[in-house]
Amino acid sequence: MSDDPATGDAPSDDPASRNVPTEDVPTDDPLAWATLDSAVAYSCPGFDVRHEDVRLPDGTETDFDYVAESESVVVLPFTPEGDVVVIEEWRQAVRRVNRSLPVGGMEPEDENRDAAARRELREETGHEADGVEFLTSVEPANGIANSVLHFFVARGCTPTAEQELDHNESIRVETTTLDELREHVAEREIRDGRTTLGLLYYEAFGTAAE
Repeated sequence: MSDDPATGDAPSDDPASRNVPTEDVPTDDPLAWATLDSAVAYSCPGFDVRHEDVRLPDGTETDFDYVAESESVVVLPFTPEGDVVVIEEWRQAVRRVNRSLPVGGMEPEDENRDAAARRELREETGHEADGVEFLTSVEPANGIANSVLHFFVARGCTPTAEQELDHNESIRVETTTLDELREHVAEREIRDGRTTLGLLYYEAFGTAAE
């Protein structure tokens, strides 16, 4: 199976530079804002909040705040039998257990996005894949965050490793069929946006290898 053809660079280990351009990108588009200054206003494990002074197209100078974080990978993992590996995890922001695909941020040691997808799958589920295939990349909330999600399909996934969870992660691993996963999305039993988008994209377009 072919891996992601556009591997990209490994992320920086500097929290202040999470997925943030080092300089304002010039553009002739009349809608473009000019960034006059940019700094981290608040930092915590997982993301920063950046504060920027900007000039609007009409010349008005104001400020803008947004969430800055490392790029992430989302994995749709299939077992050799064709079942889907899913996780259940408590999400404090919505006060419930969230059923989803494995998701996680890229780390400085990841050589590329393929490696990040394999690592996240192994750490969160204990499964290792025979191969991974790139699906797509999206910006899920670019009005308030610079988040980027890279979606992968992983095939031949078997539980041959141990989970390596972060200190604040408690994850239950299960398998389901693709039909059941589709039904859970249709019936709104799954509300996780990354899982919904990954499944719908796969259903609509498949992967480059298919």
